[in-house]
Amino acid sequence: MLTQRRIAGLLLSGLLMCSGIAAAQMPGKVIAPLRGTIDQVSATSLQLTDRKGEKVSVKLNDQTKVLSVSKGSTADIKPDSFIGTAAVPQADGSLKALEVHVFAASLRGSGEGHSPWQSADGKVDTMTNGTVGKLVNANGRTLTVNYNNQQKTVIVPDGTPIVTLDPGDRSLLQPGTHIVLFSAADDKGERVATRISAGKNGTVPPM
Repeated sequence: MLTQRRIAGLLLSGLLMCSGIAAAQMPGKVIAPLRGTIDQVSATSLQLTDRKGEKVSVKLNDQTKVLSVSKGSTADIKPDSFIGTAAVPQADGSLKALEVHVFAASLRGSGEGHSPWQSADGKVDTMTNGTVGKLVNANGRTLTVNYNNQQKTVIVPDGTPIVTLDPGDRSLLQPGTHIVLFSAADDKGERVATRISAGKNGTVPPM
C-alpha cells in the first residue's frame, strides 16, 4: 500500500511539474476579439450580432478607437511595411498566414509582438505584428517579420485575404458594418470597446 501511495505521489508530482513547464512556455493570454455585424449604434453603445448569431451590447467611450479596414493586395506588402498576420504555426517553425493586414504608417508599432490568437473559426493560432524585412515573391510570398528584436518567417499563400488598416472615426460604425472589436471590462463588469476595426465599403475584416 505504501509503495502504491509513493508511486501515486511521484506520478502526481510529475504531472504537476509538467503542467508548470507547459504553463511557463505559454507565450501569454489568448487574444479573443469579438467579431460580428453592427445592428444599432449610439454615442455611448453599440449592439451587434456575433458570428454565432448571438446579440451582444458593448459600451463606447471617448477612448474607443476606430480603424478603417479596406481590401488590399499582395502589392501592399513591401519591405519595411508594418503588418499583422493571423497564422498557423508550421512544423519547421515558420507561420502560414491566414490573413495579412497592412497598417498605415501612422499606426506603425500597433500591438507589436507575437501572441496566441483565437481565429474566426474558434481555433487558437497566432498573431504577429511587426516590420517586414526580407521578402521573396514566389508561389505567394515568403517574408520575415521583425518584432521586439525577434523574427518570424511567414508564408503568405496565393489567395490569402489581405487588407489595409487606416485611422478611422465613428462614421464607419453603421448598421450592417462588419467589425472586429476588442474590449475590456469597466468597474461595473460591463464590456467597453477599446478598439474597433470596421470594414469599409462592405469589407469583412479577415483577422
